This record gives sequence, C-alpha cells and structure tokens, in this order.
Amino acid sequence: MADHRDHRRMLRSAPRAPLRRLLSYTRPHLRILLVGGGLTLLGGAVGLAQPLVAKYVIDALGAGDPLLAPVLLLAAAVAGGAVIGAVGSFLLERIGQGIVLDVRRGLVGTLVRLRVSEVDRLTPGDLVARLTADTTLLRTVTTSGVTDLVTGAVLLAGGIVVMAVLDLALFLVTLGMLLVVGVLMGAVLPRIGRATREAQAALGTMGGRLERVFGAFRTVKASSAEDTELARLDEAAVESWRKGVAVAGWSAVSGTFTGLVVNCAFLVVLALGGGRVAAGDMEISTLIAFLLLLFYLMQPIGMLVASLTDLQTGLAAVRRIDEVAELDREEAGPAVPREAGEPASVVFEDVTFGYRPDLPPVHRGVSFTASGAGLTALVGPSGAGKTTVFSLIERFYDATSGRVLLDGTDVRDRPLRELRAGIGYVEQDAPVLEGTLRENLALAAPGATGADLDRVVALARLTDLVSRLPGGLDGVIGHRGTTLSGGERQRVAIARALLRRPRLLLMDEATSQLDAANEGALKEVMTEAARTTNVIVVAHRLSTVTGADRIVVMDAGRVRAVGTHAELLEADGLYRDLAAGQLLAPAPGR
Repeated sequence: MADHRDHRRMLRSAPRAPLRRLLSYTRPHLRILLVGGGLTLLGGAVGLAQPLVAKYVIDALGAGDPLLAPVLLLAAAVAGGAVIGAVGSFLLERIGQGIVLDVRRGLVGTLVRLRVSEVDRLTPGDLVARLTADTTLLRTVTTSGVTDLVTGAVLLAGGIVVMAVLDLALFLVTLGMLLVVGVLMGAVLPRIGRATREAQAALGTMGGRLERVFGAFRTVKASSAEDTELARLDEAAVESWRKGVAVAGWSAVSGTFTGLVVNCAFLVVLALGGGRVAAGDMEISTLIAFLLLLFYLMQPIGMLVASLTDLQTGLAAVRRIDEVAELDREEAGPAVPREAGEPASVVFEDVTFGYRPDLPPVHRGVSFTASGAGLTALVGPSGAGKTTVFSLIERFYDATSGRVLLDGTDVRDRPLRELRAGIGYVEQDAPVLEGTLRENLALAAPGATGADLDRVVALARLTDLVSRLPGGLDGVIGHRGTTLSGGERQRVAIARALLRRPRLLLMDEATSQLDAANEGALKEVMTEAARTTNVIVVAHRLSTVTGADRIVVMDAGRVRAVGTHAELLEADGLYRDLAAGQLLAPAPGR
C-alpha cells in the first residue's frame, strides 16, 4: 500500500508538459538530428518517386521506346533510397544512444543527491528501473520516433498530393480511408499510453521487491521464506506482464485495423479504377501508378502509427523520469578542502522532530551542549531518539522546531558540503561498499596519503585484516563487505571516519559487534581522538563510555539528565537501572 501512495505522490509532482521535455532532450543533438532526419526524409522522397518512375517505364514499354534509361532511373531510385535511408537510420540510432547517455547522467546526478528522507520514503528498486528501463524507452522515441512522425507526415502529404493530381475520384476514396485511420488512432493512442505507464510502474514495483530480497538475502534464506518472496515477485511480474499484454493488444488493434482499412481502400481503388480503365476513362499506367502509390503510402502510414505509439511510450517514460527530477535533493555546492581545525561545538536548543506528520514525534524539546574536545555519550532505551541526533547534525533531516547549532551557527544556514566536511560519521550497521579496502577507507578522504592510511589502519586495529587480504589495502572485500566479519566492518567504518581528521566525530553503536578485546582497543581510540576532537557516541554498552566527559540520558524523545557516570548513578534512576542491568552498578534495593 505504501508503494502505491508513494507512486501517487510522485505522479502529482510530475510536470505537465512531458512532450516539451521530450523534445528538450533532443535539443543538444539538433544538428545531427536534422541531418539524420533529412536523410531519412530524402530516402522516403526517393521512394515516393518510384511509382512515378514505374509509370514512366510502363509508358515507355507501351510506346515501344527504349527501356534502358527508365530502368536505370528506377534502379537508381531503389538503390539510392535504400542507401540514403540506411545512413539516416544510423545517425538517428547514434543520436538515440547519446540522448540516453545524457538523460542517465542527469538522472544519476539527481539520484545520488536525493535527500535521505526521499530515499527512505521510496523504493530503491523502482528508482533503478527509472534509470535503466525508462531511459532505454527514450532512445527510440526521441530519434526515429520524432523523425518518423515528421517524415511520415510529409511523405503522406506528398503522396496525397500526387494522388490528387493523378486521379481525383480515386484520391477521394483514399482520403476517406485516411480519415478512418485517424479516428481509430485517436481512440487507441490514449489507451496505449495509459497501459504503458502502468506497465512501467509494475516493472518498478517488481524491481523494488527484488531489491527487498537481496537487501536481506541471508534472512530470507535462514527463514525459509523463498516461496513467500517468490510469490510476491511473481505477483509483480504477472502485473507487469498483464499491462504489457494490454500495450501489445492495443498496438495490435491499431496495426491490424490500419492494414485492413488500407487493403479495403486498395480493393475499392482496384475495382473503381479497373472499371474506368475498361471504359477508357483512365490509362492503365495511371491506375498502376496509383496502386503503387497506395501501397507506398502504407509505409508512411505505418511510420505514423508506430511513431505515435512510440510517442505514447516515450511520454510515459518521460513522466516517470521527471517524477524523479522533481524529488527533493541536496545542492551539490563546491568541494571543500579537508582541513584540520579546532574541535567543533554542538548545541541542541529545544529541538522537536518527527519523521512524518502521521507519526509521533521522535524529539520533544531536546536540549544539550557538547562543546570542544572531549567525549559525549548519548544513552537511553531504544526509541529514545539517540540516532536521530546524528541525523539532525548531518542534516539528513531538518528539525521541525528549535535549532541545531554547529560552532554557533544553525546547521540549516551552512552549505551541506561545508557542514559535513568536518564531520566523521560511523553508522550503526557500518556499511562498506563493493570494491577494495583502500577505496572504502579513502571514501571521504580521496587525497589521503599512504602514511595517513597506515595511521588509521593501526588505530582501528585493521593490521591483521590488511595482512590477510590478498592484495592488502588493494584487496577486494566483496559486495557489502561479505568477506569481512561484523567487527571488521565496524573497524573499517571507524578507520574511514578517522582518516578524514574530523573536528566532530559521530559514532553510532560503534562497539556493538566488537569482542571484549577490540572493545577495549576502541575505547583507547575514542579516548585518544577525544583529546583533539569533539567525539559524540551513541552507546548501549555503558562499559565503553563510563569515562566520558559527559553522558546525556535520553528517554521518550527528551533529555532527562546530563552528567558523568558517577554523578548519574547518584542522580538519575533510569541511568542507574541501565548500569545495573549491565553489571556496572549494584542492582536497585541492594
């Protein structure tokens, strides 16, 4: 149900002029597009002349004139039209690939810079489908689709003019046929467009469900839930198939009836023209030329039908692509050099925040200060809002009310790159990216030297991992770090944050997957970092933060107490209970 709500929201935000946007994609390639389209039109015009050349051949044959020149002219028209059309088609296909490249580059830039709130709300699989399947649909419609529409219309108009010159009565029969085709296409095309949009949306849903499976692949296997997830995927696949069949059905209806109407017109023209030839009112060569023209018009009519169908498909793709373009994204801003500086200060002033209006607020007037070098710990039960503190500092989300100050300035008033340049962030699940260990460590500090890497490897106790990996720092650690243990992933994330030499270091449950020995080592790392850096940690293991300069106790979205370990054991009952539960204080009543 949430997927459908998100899709409806995206539809409401889509621009209302997809055709204008579709044409804008071709603007950077307009020169080559005009050349390719012109060659295609020229090839079609040469083809349009072939029936008239054939009439010339027949008239020469009937008059006993030499046939060499008419036959050579006909052969030249056939061969020349084919070659010119082939060159034009190649240029158009090349442009199509270029347009897809441009759109994908722009879309990737948008997707990577989306706000965290948008990515949390949407389905990554559907976003990937828009980047891949939807952009592919543009290749045909922005090149051959548009040029075929123009070429088909010009050739059709030219053929009609020639027909009117050859014979007015037969021309009226043909004109009636064209009116029937036009009415048919007016009724069918909107249905094709609607079915195409629904088919692409169903494809995006299937991609989202597949991404859900791969995102928790081990859990699915361990739960023996393959059949359940297969059923969900099959449901989405069947829905996509059903909508695809609808597109194919309406396309078949338009193609079949168009061909049927043209064939009926051919029979009427043959009967009427044959009677006029028999009565001596028309030359046989004129009838043959007219019939050849009628057959020839099937090509531009087919081009028009196909291009209009492709246009509906392309407009559906443009709507889906532009829905992404309308999503809220962060401004890139200029790159900020990595510079050492004084420890940052963090102040929360009566901050309230909720992830969605329909959900209870996470923060209900949070206020605390963490200034200068030192270690600040955020503790409290699950759901107290501890991790959300980091999200507001990093501006993944903005506070609903109140202020979050970094060095005395509201974080909303600072450019994002400047804000984040001095912050190191270790997430709770410590994600690593596919690639080498060096690439993961240098993600936030691409200019780090070998000495810098050696320093953080030693600090984060990664020396054994580096020596074990084939290739050392250049060893591949697999998709999502599958070759690493949970503790190793956390230490990689810690080293990555330290390599940035941050003025503010945020660590969310950084010891959750470490054994006792590595936890003790990490305490030493945090203590050392806190001498020169403002370190804020979210901790469930109180043993790692008993020596913190200040401990902020949070509960139900509020700060209930601030102090040292010893002070809070005396003054705050919740902290005393948490400490007793971890054997860091006597149990209540003893």
